[in-house]
Amino acid sequence: MRWIKNIAAGLIGSVALNILHESVRKNVNNAPEINLLGAEAVNKTLSQYGRPIHNPDDLHKVTLELDLIANAAYYSAIGGSGKYIWPKAIAMGLSAGIGALKLPKPLGLDPSPVTETTQKQVLTVGYYLFGALVTALALKTILKS
Repeated sequence: MRWIKNIAAGLIGSVALNILHESVRKNVNNAPEINLLGAEAVNKTLSQYGRPIHNPDDLHKVTLELDLIANAAYYSAIGGSGKYIWPKAIAMGLSAGIGALKLPKPLGLDPSPVTETTQKQVLTVGYYLFGALVTALALKTILKS
């Protein structure tokens, strides 16, 4: 049953991350646009199968859905055996954020939506750390009940 709690907490963290990202992106100048990075990855993958998404609204929706799933799966590992939840959340949040900065270029993606300014870099890492910490808090709350 622990895996269900881990997945639920990971989903809560993933939703929190995406709400934060979308809110800041729409209201703050020079905010990271992780959505553009995700959309590029989605279309690059789908293009290999001759099925790119041309409608920007559809692409955003698919990207957001896949992002929620991927982040929920990643964050669900924070729960693991139930030990060291806070240190794991910090380590995994920072790792995801740094990965978002460092992995696009080697993967053939344009890193500029998250790397072109120091503000974008700091916020990107902060977003993933935030999602991981929300996951840890959700886990602690769920495990108490």
